[in-house]
Amino acid sequence: MGAGMESDHWPHGSCDGCGRSLAQLRHRASGFFESLSVAELGRETHRHLWVSDWLRVADDYRTFAKFAGEDGTIPTAREAWLCALTALEVVRSVSCPGDVEAADFANEVDISLKGLADDAGPAIERVTLEGFDEAPLTGFFVPALCRTSSAPAVICVGDEDITLGSMMIRLLPASLRHNISLLLVDARHSSARRPFKPEQMLQCWLDYLQGRADVDPQRIAIYGEGAGAGHASRLARADRRLAAAVCDGGLLSPVMCRASLRWMTDVEQAALDASVPVSMMAPRQLPCPLLMVVGSRSMMLEQDALELQSAYRQAGADCSVVVPSRIPHPLGEVENFVAVDDFIFEWLDSKLGSAPQLEDVTYL
Repeated sequence: MGAGMESDHWPHGSCDGCGRSLAQLRHRASGFFESLSVAELGRETHRHLWVSDWLRVADDYRTFAKFAGEDGTIPTAREAWLCALTALEVVRSVSCPGDVEAADFANEVDISLKGLADDAGPAIERVTLEGFDEAPLTGFFVPALCRTSSAPAVICVGDEDITLGSMMIRLLPASLRHNISLLLVDARHSSARRPFKPEQMLQCWLDYLQGRADVDPQRIAIYGEGAGAGHASRLARADRRLAAAVCDGGLLSPVMCRASLRWMTDVEQAALDASVPVSMMAPRQLPCPLLMVVGSRSMMLEQDALELQSAYRQAGADCSVVVPSRIPHPLGEVENFVAVDDFIFEWLDSKLGSAPQLEDVTYL
């Protein structure tokens, strides 16, 4: 793959149309993940080669973005910054400690994020909601590419360890193909020291979006990762203003209860799973369409997701499941984040826009 990357380098002049080279780079990154060899991924020499190649791609786009910004071709510069960030996310996905210097890598990400923010100008709005006990709520609003008075919007909330920048790196490039605004919110402000629950904090953001003139109040969705997938489920269950939810379906709490019961009673996993099926522990039906993403984004197992989906569908709910292809990695698993993010926004578009409906269960 290293040789192919080098021979297939995009020359600096390739960023000549808004969206074109970003789409090409994302296609290339997706193909890279699809062709990954499990055996090679576990070998340090191969990972170092891939890391070196993708760092070089990121550096090329970052250099071009700076030149484009200085020349005043701001849309091209913005696109190049997104290309650089996408390449850096590939590096983060496949690397292990020691494959790349953590401090240097973090600095490269910060430089690219700052460059994107500088060249995007008012297109990325920093939002602060005041009046929340010791600290205000903070987030970033990115309007839909085609500005209208009625664009749909998605509240994006991550895990406690996921920064706004890391979510923006992945979600913003994927959203550009769809006329959807993003509101990325800081889940770390939902800490235990606050007197209210995370879903109450998210309701504040929902109120904020409904008050914006450029957001369609009838087409607001929520997307959650990690612990944020559980927060998204609770908000979708409690607030009927949401039109769609990418969440864990309310699975995290009962699964955690089951794990605690197993620990307290020393019951074997298989016996406990058979005696307490997920469908029996499912919460009451979510009133909006929901998508459950199997894997690290929601900490869901495929069997649990399909079982919970069956229970929801028997109750008449609109429930879909996507199962990403996961590749064994020395530190766990690697997912094709490009394919997963593209599918999530296709699903959101099918619920918030006029895109065709997708299959109930999709394997990537």
